[in-house]
Amino acid sequence: MRCTRVFMLAAAGALLAASAATGTAAAAEQGDVVVFGTELTPLTAYPDPHGCQKLPPDAHVLTNHTDRPVTIYADPFCLTPGLTVQPGYGSHVAPGSGSFSA
Repeated sequence: MRCTRVFMLAAAGALLAASAATGTAAAAEQGDVVVFGTELTPLTAYPDPHGCQKLPPDAHVLTNHTDRPVTIYADPFCLTPGLTVQPGYGSHVAPGSGSFSA
């Protein structure tokens, strides 16, 4: 009886650990936000972005490759009303100043 209880507790612990590891791996695969500036500069990628991110000064197009909406703002602090870009879509952004949040 005691061995059965110990075995059941060990099995429950293993299942809990396995489900926690699976949830963490899935949460880490959020995707990228990619910003195009000019033909002379490389793309700027933001892997798994969180919070408010300032856009590069030459930002021209933002594409959302994450699994959640991204909001583009006209100011560098994510304070003004914004434009929502759904996953798999993109939008032009105003050059010079701006930010996005995910």
